Amino acid sequence: MKNNLNVIALGAGVQSSTMAFMAARGEIEPMPDAAIFADVGAEPDEVYDYFDWLEDELPYPVYKVKEKRGLTVEMQDAIEKNERFGTPPLFSLSDTGSKGIVNRQCTSEYKIRPVMRKIKELHGVKKGERMNGKTVDLWMGISLDEIQRMKEARDKWCNHVFPLINKRMRRGDCLEWMKRNGYPEPPRSACVYCPYHSNYEWRKIKTTDPNAWDEAIRVDRLVRNGVKGTRDKLFLHSICQPLDEVDFSNDFDRGQLSFLDECDGLCGL
Repeated sequence: MKNNLNVIALGAGVQSSTMAFMAARGEIEPMPDAAIFADVGAEPDEVYDYFDWLEDELPYPVYKVKEKRGLTVEMQDAIEKNERFGTPPLFSLSDTGSKGIVNRQCTSEYKIRPVMRKIKELHGVKKGERMNGKTVDLWMGISLDEIQRMKEARDKWCNHVFPLINKRMRRGDCLEWMKRNGYPEPPRSACVYCPYHSNYEWRKIKTTDPNAWDEAIRVDRLVRNGVKGTRDKLFLHSICQPLDEVDFSNDFDRGQLSFLDECDGLCGL
């Protein structure tokens, strides 16, 4: 078994899917040893449908990994039992009217952790064992227009590489490549209730995906009375109003951060 693996962090969205197919066609080398999709348990149905199709189309192994029962189920149980869980970056509102944001733990616990565990498994490294010279080049689906999302890996044995950046490809270039080569356009990969959604994304979910919209409203109400560690009221939207009461006008009018402004790039795992 070789000491270095090439692994795609597959989010089943536009950029990572384009990267996966370019590798399959030999336009990005070397041929990956595997692709890993971290299932948070909160993606829209279209992402799961696309992943199921994608899995059969790629010539190298594709793995779906999940941390325990997933974010949604564990969040529900933790709130009911007043226990901790890997929190999304929920927006908080205190009794005095002060606004804040809850420390984001969901990416680390439900994206990074299961992917790293799977990579160790592929290397034959058992739980509690050290990597002992084994490494991985983890391919990140970040395009040139998202260059601010580039981050170094947290583990010394993991090296993040950015094939789309190296090819000077933007998101639009990815869509054009997919179309030119006869592949269907991938959906946007993100949790349906991610607090980093821009107003554009919330508006799109509300008007095009009623199931996802209903789930986002349900989660927004679920977290309202706080989670362990804070007594503040919590919201999915930065203006700290119930999601179904928010006016989704232009993001720049409200000065709202978009998902890409805040995301550190690891949500694409």
